[in-house]
Amino acid sequence: MFFSKDDNIKLISNNHQLKHAMRLPRNRRTVIVGGLFAFTLLIVLFKTDKLRPSCSYRDGDESTMVREEKFVQDKDHNNYVYHRNMPLVFIGGVPRSGTTLMRAMLDAHPEVRCGQETRVIPRILQLRSHWMKSEKESMRLEEAGIHKEVLNSAIAQFCLEIIAKHGDPAPRLCNKDPLTLKMGSYVIELFPNAKFLFMVRDGRATVHSIISRKVTITGFDLTNYRQCMQKWNQAITTMHDQCQEIGKERCLMVHYEQLVLQPKKSMEKILEFLDIPWNDSVLHHEDFINKENGVALSKVERSSDQVIKPVNLEALTKWARQTLFLLTKCSHFISVFLFSVTGYDPYANPPNYGKADEVVKENTNKVKKNQELWDHKVKQLLKRNEEGDENDDNQDDNPNDGERT
Repeated sequence: MFFSKDDNIKLISNNHQLKHAMRLPRNRRTVIVGGLFAFTLLIVLFKTDKLRPSCSYRDGDESTMVREEKFVQDKDHNNYVYHRNMPLVFIGGVPRSGTTLMRAMLDAHPEVRCGQETRVIPRILQLRSHWMKSEKESMRLEEAGIHKEVLNSAIAQFCLEIIAKHGDPAPRLCNKDPLTLKMGSYVIELFPNAKFLFMVRDGRATVHSIISRKVTITGFDLTNYRQCMQKWNQAITTMHDQCQEIGKERCLMVHYEQLVLQPKKSMEKILEFLDIPWNDSVLHHEDFINKENGVALSKVERSSDQVIKPVNLEALTKWARQTLFLLTKCSHFISVFLFSVTGYDPYANPPNYGKADEVVKENTNKVKKNQELWDHKVKQLLKRNEEGDENDDNQDDNPNDGERT
């Protein structure tokens, strides 16, 4: 058979294409083998947690995406896991009711870390509260797909990140933003294994401290003692109701006066309630001020200059001598709640809160004898300035919430 020149060219071209086509399977085999190798490598990495995703699905009424447990590391590379079901501790109460002393004593415990007020946690909780109170805002959230579980998950994660990472790692984490207790039942909804310590102080002493130390709180008129007592009454009533709703298994009322008079007895009860083992360090918080894994103090919190001292009687009844004439005018108003709920005698002046133990008496004598030394420690430790004093409290857009400003 004979072929023309053009036919020879076509034949050569076809042979070339055939050879090229015959080489493709070899390339494909290479791709397939490489793909299988890569897939095998991914499986190995997944099983060793290198590439395992941080989200999973949990069965329930609705399938919700849930982040796995997270952790923080200390300087020795020890991991401390934190999650929504951990037994968090929240310290609540009206400002100037002993919340800072309470958190300082807990901070002295080697297994606990509270830290300073975060300021942002009560704000995000209040923001959510405002949304829920507004029918229009609630509907907008629902229409946007932001239903209750989504919002709760986001708020819980936000609060948890703040609590876990704004201080040193510790097995037990604690938060001291006093007015958070006003939304206590919602906090327990977010963190079902959390517990509250509800700090209660004689309302007359609390108001005197607020006014004399110029602690500005939204809605409180610092020039009107009676009005401040009314605001205190409203705030303490809301917190008491929340504590009752949470239940005695989750909320413990702690009287500031008893914590000062009988610190060992009080702390034994508190630590037992929190399922935290006893440690004598809680009775000597002043030895751990601003030390590593100790009691970190803020330069701008009003109570910092007081809690650097050991537990003493200095501020327990000082208010009574200075407010006698005001108490006469307000005694009828304040009597009902003080006596019936918080247990204080509204007509006793000076009040009899009980007997102090010998250690507290000794601490008080030491503080009085070395007042210049303690004043020097305050200046050295806190280095306060006027700007810090004017901006040391929380803010809130709703004057009815009683948030600090």
